[in-house]
Amino acid sequence: MRTEDVLAAVATGLWRWDNASGTVSLDSEAARLLGLPAEPAVLPEVAVRSRFHPVDWNEINGIVTLAVAEGTLAEARLRIMDEDGRVLRTVRSRSKPVENRSATGRVDYELIGTIQEIAEPQPGTTAAHTTVTGDWRRSREAFLLDAGRALAEARSTSEVLRVAASLSMPGFSPDGLAVFGVDGERLSIIGHHGHGPGDEGPFTDMRLDTDYPAAEVVRTGRAIYLPSPGDYKRRFPATWPLAQRFGRISWAFLPLIVAGRTMGAWMAAFKHPVSFSPDERSVLTTVARMLAQALQRAGVAESERELTTGLQRSMMPTLGPEIPGMRIAARYVPTGGGLQVGGDWYDVIPLPSGRFALVIGDVQGHDVRAAGLMGQLRIAVRAYASEGHRPDAVLSRASRFLAGLCSAQGDPDSDFHSPRFATCLYAECDPQTGRLEVARAGHPEPAIRMTDGTVMMRPTSGGLPLGIVPDTDYPTTRFTLEPGETMMLCTDGLIETGGHDLDTGWARLRAILESDLHGADERQGHEARAHLEKLADLLVQAVHGPSSHHTTGPLADRREDDIAVVLLCREGGRCGCGTDTAHPARPGRRTMLTVAQAEPERVTGARQQIKELLHDWADPEQVDSAVLMVSEMVTNVLMHTDGDALLVAEAVGEPGTRRLRVEVADASDELPHKRQPGEMASSGRGVLLMEMLADSWGVDPRGEGKSIWFELHELSKPDSGLPDADPAPDAAPDLAAALGLDDLGGLDDLDEVDHVDAVDLLDEVDLLDADSGRDPDPEPS
Repeated sequence: MRTEDVLAAVATGLWRWDNASGTVSLDSEAARLLGLPAEPAVLPEVAVRSRFHPVDWNEINGIVTLAVAEGTLAEARLRIMDEDGRVLRTVRSRSKPVENRSATGRVDYELIGTIQEIAEPQPGTTAAHTTVTGDWRRSREAFLLDAGRALAEARSTSEVLRVAASLSMPGFSPDGLAVFGVDGERLSIIGHHGHGPGDEGPFTDMRLDTDYPAAEVVRTGRAIYLPSPGDYKRRFPATWPLAQRFGRISWAFLPLIVAGRTMGAWMAAFKHPVSFSPDERSVLTTVARMLAQALQRAGVAESERELTTGLQRSMMPTLGPEIPGMRIAARYVPTGGGLQVGGDWYDVIPLPSGRFALVIGDVQGHDVRAAGLMGQLRIAVRAYASEGHRPDAVLSRASRFLAGLCSAQGDPDSDFHSPRFATCLYAECDPQTGRLEVARAGHPEPAIRMTDGTVMMRPTSGGLPLGIVPDTDYPTTRFTLEPGETMMLCTDGLIETGGHDLDTGWARLRAILESDLHGADERQGHEARAHLEKLADLLVQAVHGPSSHHTTGPLADRREDDIAVVLLCREGGRCGCGTDTAHPARPGRRTMLTVAQAEPERVTGARQQIKELLHDWADPEQVDSAVLMVSEMVTNVLMHTDGDALLVAEAVGEPGTRRLRVEVADASDELPHKRQPGEMASSGRGVLLMEMLADSWGVDPRGEGKSIWFELHELSKPDSGLPDADPAPDAAPDLAAALGLDDLGGLDDLDEVDHVDAVDLLDEVDLLDADSGRDPDPEPS
């Protein structure tokens, strides 16, 4: 009996579908099953397509593509339609796709297989019905969208494996998963789920030529489906005992392919029977592709993170051994984008004199070149400092080094070789006395937290950023870090990240620094030593932590930038990071500032220092009085002497009963005396101001020069008990009358002035009328 007769007896026909020619060859039984005359025929593709239900036809392309990728048979259920659109019968097609490659490189497929009629179950029967419904398709599409989104968001291999383990596939969720990698000629276990600890032992370091499904998938790049334990035992008898102990019923092993390269295999195991229909295989294949791409992305990201972390760690120094009497903490946080490398750095340098230097800087940009320049500049600064140069000389040499480095790197029009500048702050510290010598190159000024928690910016002289002008001078500012005080050095990223400008960013950091002091007296032992580290973490979290999204600044963008911060604490009472009985904490708060003849604009800084020193003073009018008197005293020195003004301000005592003492020293021997200025006089009222506003004041002659001082005692604002009492409006007229003026004009606006000219004309009480052309009074007021 012929094969055709046997197939016809069981209602099975043969067909051959040639995609290249667009024709379909049918035997007589296949033609009959398609509702055509029962005779062999070669028909155009369009004639055969019209016999299939449209929905079923749309499924064929996906099934054939999947079969070609897996090297398996293409199986499909197809409904046959007549000319009137009625369903005649349902057939099952089983065909083998054969790839044909033309001379031009075009790839076509030829399907060779069978068509067999199957009986549809009648209503009320228990026959299995596996037709794929529209609801299942919608569920599958929703699942694949969710899976793709979750895998795309995974940023590490562990996250990818966690997402893969949580996938719940529509209708057939696996309870055991394993991801295999390739290490040379051996398999490795990247991760697994649904197995106990140590279960992966026999599969780790397995040779690729082992008779194991995952090894064969890696060798061939084709999926393997094992619907039953019998299929597993028959195909892989050598490794069946390894799989048998897990009690699974069905297995699917799929290749993980990226860019045509098989990078591993994925196993999905089931405790219930799975037939692995074309739709189920399609879902598994799609998930395997997404999983492979996610693992590839995670591997690249982890390699980049390891590279950049190693680069930054190699460039960031260790803080070295502990310094007696001092505590140091430092943090570096790269920007959130790109390779996460940048130009911020810090350093702690031991000096030949027994001192040490703190350096913090920021090279322009946050790319690989910025990181490279940062490394070179850090080494250069360290070398100059180790030679024993003073702070100003170190920065001058560093500026010449950076300018020469950028100019020697090639075409200046090239973005990679374009000139770069860097900001830097160099502070040399004597740990025995707390004496600091600071030189600054365009960098943010240091902040000092005093023993009572008051935080103030410490004005320091500065110059241009490094690398702009090769030969630049950098003045040095000297001050003392008292026992119990903490100094913060940071780059602009800590201030401005989150959409902040310098003012709002500083206010955010100031709140962190001041609030952290609570409980400092109770810290002891290890907790005390770790306090400075905790403070550094709090500062970084205020910028990059979850709370930073609730404290955004006034600017539209968040201004992501690298962050470097260094904290230096001189041990003492209430510093929170240790105790030092040899250095009792200075009570209250204190600040000191020098205003040079060539820097009259620093009078603004003097006023700001007084405001910050008295930021929690009970009576705002006393604060205004103190600011006015300081401005008067410093301005008089600049106008009536040839020397600089040295301002020292100190507030001592408990809140509510504190005493402020301000001294301004100069090199002149001429003493102020009380004068009787006329109504139109432009000077001569300084002594009158002091008598009216200060609780006490005086002049102390010194060996060279003198010191003028005043004191204010903190008082709560008086409560008259009268509902309509408002003494503030009458204060200015009374003061004006006492000074012989009809109007004090801008006295109330003094706090709003930010800058001054070469001759500071901000005190409208005792300054020259610049437009009058009169010479200044040679006698001090």
